[in-house]
Amino acid sequence: MSAARPGLAVYAKLVGSMALWGATWVSGRYVAQVLSPFAAAFLRFLFASTFLYLLLCRATAQLGGQAGQAHGGTPPDASRTRWPRPPRALLPGLAFLGFTGVFLYNALFFSGLARIPAGRAAMIVACVPSAVALYSGLVLRSPTGLVKGLGIALSLAGVSVILSEGNPLSLFTHGADPGDLLILGCVAAWAAYTIAGGRVMRRATPLAAVTWSCVLGCAMLLPAALATGLAGQVLAADWIIWANMAFLGVGATGLAFTWYYDGILALGAARASVFINLVPVFATALGCALLGEGVGLPLVAGGLMVLGGVALANRTAASGQSGQGRNDGKRTDGVRSGADQGRP
Repeated sequence: MSAARPGLAVYAKLVGSMALWGATWVSGRYVAQVLSPFAAAFLRFLFASTFLYLLLCRATAQLGGQAGQAHGGTPPDASRTRWPRPPRALLPGLAFLGFTGVFLYNALFFSGLARIPAGRAAMIVACVPSAVALYSGLVLRSPTGLVKGLGIALSLAGVSVILSEGNPLSLFTHGADPGDLLILGCVAAWAAYTIAGGRVMRRATPLAAVTWSCVLGCAMLLPAALATGLAGQVLAADWIIWANMAFLGVGATGLAFTWYYDGILALGAARASVFINLVPVFATALGCALLGEGVGLPLVAGGLMVLGGVALANRTAASGQSGQGRNDGKRTDGVRSGADQGRP
């Protein structure tokens, strides 16, 4: 009986992290009606960067100076171990992650959520793994079999159903909603972050890479946030906005990341990444419950097509990883599975 409890705790953390990520869309939708996109993004990652840096300091101290470099620090003396700094050799890669995954993604994220419902946006972004697979096949020349190709096509067809409200041909005559196009920009930004993140995380732990990308991305957001009225918006913000900012930064970015990575360490990347498909489900359900958003047949059908396509596109990779057991938590592919749809 006691042996089953750790397993239940791991699954609870995984489901909890998916619920937090799903709630991000609802919280972001609310915030986007009040704050400018750059102000909202900056405040979110001000909270997130602070929380993650404290986690990084604790992890570095626990491992000791000998392993500090792997956590993004420079450990020649005790003070540097306590206050880790990003390795200079990784700064270009970390800056790219900060630009794509924090600056660009979140500017598009909040801009899009100001225009379209949370559930709709989450279902569109659910196609990120298929976008990554498509890019890998076309640009990186990764092997793309029949099943993966069908999965990519099904996922993209599902997105077209969502964008067109069930009539994909109308996209050729009426085009797509501007909000939908902004969220599609999120897909491109997160796909770039995912692919680049795999290279960076070969030389740094996931916690270090995510922390420094958040810190650098937050710094990039500051000038744009100031230019779009950050000071006045901060003074005018009520407690509900600050509660949402704290949730987006600490809960949905910091806590959800640590829970998800705990799942990777315990179950392996392939098994843990399956839970990612719950994110748009939670987003849609919470959007209905908290924001009164409607769910029509095109959203349901298109969402099922997207998730089914993602499952097909990633089936070969998942079966190849299934034998890795529980010790693949430090692998790059495990982290990339989480990054595919992870922190929005």
